[in-house]
Amino acid sequence: MLSIIICTYNRDKYLYNALKSVAENDFPHEKYEIILVNNNSTDSTEAECQRFRADFPFIDFRYFVETSQGLSHARNRGIREAKGFFLAFLDDDSFVKKDYLEKLEKNLKQYPGILAFGGKITPRFESGKAPAWLSKWTYSLVSAIDMGDKSVLFKSGKFPIGANMGISKNSLSATGFFNPQLGRSQKNLLAGEEKDFFYRLKKQEGDIRYFPDIEVEHMIPESRTTKAYIKRMGLGIGQSEKLRTSSLSGKSYFKRLCLELVKWGGSIVLCLGFILKLQPSKGMILLVFRWHVTRGLLSS
Repeated sequence: MLSIIICTYNRDKYLYNALKSVAENDFPHEKYEIILVNNNSTDSTEAECQRFRADFPFIDFRYFVETSQGLSHARNRGIREAKGFFLAFLDDDSFVKKDYLEKLEKNLKQYPGILAFGGKITPRFESGKAPAWLSKWTYSLVSAIDMGDKSVLFKSGKFPIGANMGISKNSLSATGFFNPQLGRSQKNLLAGEEKDFFYRLKKQEGDIRYFPDIEVEHMIPESRTTKAYIKRMGLGIGQSEKLRTSSLSGKSYFKRLCLELVKWGGSIVLCLGFILKLQPSKGMILLVFRWHVTRGLLSS
């Protein structure tokens, strides 16, 4: 059985359609379950879940409220409640195609020994157009990923993104769950829980594989494309990286600071390249983001 886990916090605007996109898959209903973890939402999340249950009574849909605030807490609750051998995580504002589950099952059969997977994430901009600053170097800022048309391993610091990822439940005995000290909680923009989890997972013997044909569309509201939001995101990522590496050792934190210098060099080179191409907004956003990541890394 596959367990589809969706954690939500105040996203009633998108939630029903996200659930509906899974339920409308051309896939036997008895072969999967949907687990919805409501992380203390104050909007109409519960009503939207009741509407979904009424419209799709044949789906094995299980609803839980996780009172410990934070995405990591919610994901861990979903893991504990899941009955499936493989756990697939989707965001509450992401939408799958009708062949998502079929292709996921096919991939898992083709690569039976994998520890985890990630799939393609395509941004769907609520405004109808991508921000002027978007480039392949800032694709991850809108939680998007495209590693090509072939299945490949995640290597060199790359790892799946939460809007479309999955793990083998068996791998958790050695790896543990998501770190509740990391990840978003209410309105903060802390991150790093996925990076921390997959870095621990990579220490096991087994593959973490990218599946290009299990694609989701991820809704991006206009508020998430503003410079102010990118600043907050960068700061949150920097703070998370300091917390993550400092918890390992002082040496790990020092290495991360050195890596930040390398990233600054790359950002400056890319920015100059975009300026020469008369695309300054694509270059300047790299420096804005980098500056706030560094601020977070150096914060007290």
